Amino acid sequence: MEKTRCGWCAGDSLYEAYHDKEWGVPIKDDDTLFEFLILETFQAGLSWITILRKRENFRSAFDNFDYTKIAEYDEAKIKSLLQNAGIIRNKLKIRSAITNAQAFLEVQKEFGSFSNYIWRFVDGKPIKNKVINYKDAPATTEISDALSKDLKKRGFKFVGSTVVYAHMQATGLVNDHQMDCFRYHEV
Repeated sequence: MEKTRCGWCAGDSLYEAYHDKEWGVPIKDDDTLFEFLILETFQAGLSWITILRKRENFRSAFDNFDYTKIAEYDEAKIKSLLQNAGIIRNKLKIRSAITNAQAFLEVQKEFGSFSNYIWRFVDGKPIKNKVINYKDAPATTEISDALSKDLKKRGFKFVGSTVVYAHMQATGLVNDHQMDCFRYHEV
């Protein structure tokens, strides 16, 4: 019998694998939280499937999302990234990855980990929404508004409320799987 999945991923094997294994799983480790944050910022204005298809290229280009290395990128590295056809070659987004890595390190210093910082916004446990149709899931919430505002105050870029809410969904701060999706109760 075919599994019932959220409607947004149906029909694309890469999307379905991402949905089945990653999307909405509560993430507490900083390395993965940073990877998703960077991918979400590059996704701004694009479709998520575009980013997923380039994910391995991003990993290779951005030193496996090592934020300590990214925080030190210089103009020569930026220039090489702008020549890399395997990633999104947007100068502002590339520069924001560096800025965000630096801000990420500052948050770690202040809170012990980025995970400690971000999970405070949901009192340490995922918010389980009751989504019937994925099209009815919110694009932003009061929490994503507050988190976005706080991230911007801390120097992060490309972290508007919609990007932040997508990050919250991807990293399991909120469970927006459709209620009939087999993953709804698993995560």
